[in-house]
Parts: sequence; structure tokens; C-alpha cells
Amino acid sequence: MTGRILLGTSSWTDPTLVKDGGFYPTGVTSAEARLRFYATKFPLVEVDSTYYYPPSERNSVLWIERTPSDFTFNIKAYSLLTNHPTRPDSLYGDVKAELGPDVLGKRFCYREQLAQPLVDQVWQRFRDALMPLHSAGKLGAVLFQFPQWFTISRASKSYIEECAARLPDYRVAVEFRHESWLREENREETLDLLGQLKLPFVCVDMPQGFVSSVPPVAAATADDLAMIRFHGRNTTAWNVKSDTASERFKYDYTAEELLGWVPRIEGLATQARETHVLMNNCYRDFAVRNARELGDMLAADGAPVFAPASEGLPGI
Repeated sequence: MTGRILLGTSSWTDPTLVKDGGFYPTGVTSAEARLRFYATKFPLVEVDSTYYYPPSERNSVLWIERTPSDFTFNIKAYSLLTNHPTRPDSLYGDVKAELGPDVLGKRFCYREQLAQPLVDQVWQRFRDALMPLHSAGKLGAVLFQFPQWFTISRASKSYIEECAARLPDYRVAVEFRHESWLREENREETLDLLGQLKLPFVCVDMPQGFVSSVPPVAAATADDLAMIRFHGRNTTAWNVKSDTASERFKYDYTAEELLGWVPRIEGLATQARETHVLMNNCYRDFAVRNARELGDMLAADGAPVFAPASEGLPGI
């Protein structure tokens, strides 16, 4: 089996890309026009806005209408569902109405602070909002990027199982941000767990040397999907708070660094029906340009790179 390879970026709306990236032509200024243009260049995109605010059925329908029939969306799971701090004003109105001032008065809230029926509501609405994309065949995977305090433990493993059970119709992909999961003594156990659950392990290229660092292990734990996300290697900014998230991902990959991933991506493509390659170094045009360059390398090596029917990946 050699599955197709889809390349894309983790955002089509990053402010630095829109303002200074030189990617969008003159006149492509609306949200609709940008997505339509992006979809002529890449077959895949990751939606990161759903991490900050839960998705809506209306947006799912608009995304369907604005992209070709073979376009794929990966959706980043809402922060409340991945155990990240969540802004109370991002919650559904009627859910907020059930919360006391001790929660609403704080800058962030956490899943454990909500009554279970409210958590159940959030799960159900998140699932319902994505159903149009799933029905249209445009939902690739729901990305659960867990926080760095989500360490390997029995409770954490149980929660991963719960996430998969909560979204039985969708492909749930798992990305870790704590080094304990991929330590040498835990690596086989972690990959076996995801394999048993048939959940794709998200391979990463990211800064090393931090508690939140995961080594660049290339492994496929599901037959239907493998995934790689490129976060850049900006060790200076990785753990530094900044006004915008894009500062952490301000990294322009060299040709040599990208070329090092070509055989690993091709290896994953022999183990899964589809391999998603996403550049998350979304600063100006870094992500779109690096995706093009990596696509060129894969195509030149004869890899089955899938491109939009309209124009295809630039340079391919």
C-alpha cells in the first residue's frame, strides 16, 4: 500500500500571512476569497480557530461551499476538551449561564470546573458542528493536541479513550506535548495504545530540549491516516510568552531540514492510506513556502503527492 500525501498549512488566516506574506493576490481580501484562493493551491488545511472558540454548523457549511469537493479540513479540538485553559467568554451562552461567578470571574476556566452535564453538552455540540463537514467527505481528522501537563498516566490514557468514544464518527488524531510519552522506556507503550485504539499518532518536528518537546518520531498507528506537523525549530521563542502565537513559530526551514523528512514521509505513506503533512510555522509566508518546497521534493522523488485539480501545489 502506498497512500496519497496531502500537504497544507495550519492556518490560512494568520495576520502575518495576510498582511506581509505576499501569498494572497491583490483584491483577495475577504475571508471567503482567501479560503477559495488557498484551496486552489493546497488540498488540505488545519483550522486552528476551533481551539479558541468551538466550531459552528454555519461555518462548516460555508467551508464546504467555498472549497472543491476533494478539499480536506483538519479541525483542532476546542481547548476545553483538550484540558487547556479556556476563556469563559468562548463557551456557549447557555453553558456560561450555568456557571457561577467563581468561574466566570476568572480569566480562564477548566473542564474539571464545569458540571458533567455541561461538559456533555459541549462535546455534543462540538460533534454536531462538524457533522456537515463529515457528511460532505471533507473532514480529515480532529486534532487533539494535549498540553504539556498531560503526562503519561493511567488517567491520561483513559481520557484519550474517552475522546475517541465521544467522537465515534470522526478520526481523532493525538499530539503530545510532554516528553514522558515518547521517552525510550515509554515509546512502545504509547504507540501500542494508539494502535489498539486505531488513532493516528501525530509526528512532530519541533524545538528540542524542553519538557514540552517530543522527538521527531515517524510512526503510523492507524491504517487510514498518518500525520506530521512542522512547528519550526525556534528554540529561543518556544517557551517565551509573546503578543501573538506566530512569534513562537517564526522559523523558515532550510532545504536540508525539509529534505531530511522526505524518506520518513514516504515511509509513512506506505503504512497509511493517507498522510497529512502540515506546516505550522505560520509566520508571513514561511508555512506556505516551505509546504511548496517540501511538495517539490516529494514529487521529484516520485511520492504520490495529491494536489488540487485547479492548479496544484505551486512548483509541482
